[in-house]
Amino acid sequence: MQDGMYSALFGALTQEHRMNTIANNLANVNTTGYKRDRMAFRDVFVRFAHDVIREPVLNVRSKPLFPEPDYLSKVRIAESRIDFSQGSMKKSDNPLDLAISGEGFFKVRNDNGDYYTRNGHFTVGPDGLIVNADGHQLLGEGGPIAVPPSTRLSVTADGQIFADGEALDAIQLSTVSDLTALRKVGQNLFEIHPDRQAVEEPALEAQVAQGYLEAPNVEVVTEMVKMIETQRSFEAYQKVITTSKETDSNAINKVGKV
Repeated sequence: MQDGMYSALFGALTQEHRMNTIANNLANVNTTGYKRDRMAFRDVFVRFAHDVIREPVLNVRSKPLFPEPDYLSKVRIAESRIDFSQGSMKKSDNPLDLAISGEGFFKVRNDNGDYYTRNGHFTVGPDGLIVNADGHQLLGEGGPIAVPPSTRLSVTADGQIFADGEALDAIQLSTVSDLTALRKVGQNLFEIHPDRQAVEEPALEAQVAQGYLEAPNVEVVTEMVKMIETQRSFEAYQKVITTSKETDSNAINKVGKV
């Protein structure tokens, strides 16, 4: 079998993974505070003798490559990261719609622990605590923030919450020392990857805008162009696989015949 078929297979698998990422970005085009995923690729055109995978080579790598190869010199993903760039601000009439301007996150709590999010769509739950749509409690400096009934809330740019002019608490605005250490855990939440050494820090430069929501940083046109490009690349790799198969079949059936 030709080596070109293996190269095309690696390329097709990589484009399939890229398509899944694009589809997820487009699916969250209306998700408040969503941060898109982005990918980069690397191509290696020459295979050297030391590219054959042996145990010593694997021992010096931090994690397996995708797709897992027999040879290192194949098309593959170089990195997959979360793009934390700022989304646009959308005005609303809800006093508990909050948006963060700058680097930082709201800190929320559920039964599994504390998490970070940029989704600032909050309400007051039946128990008087400020929660998001999934029931996660918004954390202040003193823990979950409780709101007295029938009070008018106001939030300052530094996160101070007032009820009828009286101070309640301050929203806990946090960031981490290395944003690349954050990973998505579902429900628009982030956590620090357990294998990374990043630590939580106060988001001193972050500002809160009351009555606004942060739109996702997904550009529909850009993602659609990438989707078309990915589809065309996948089709090209399929063509290479088909051509390699036909060449092998011709060699097997015709070479050696009189």
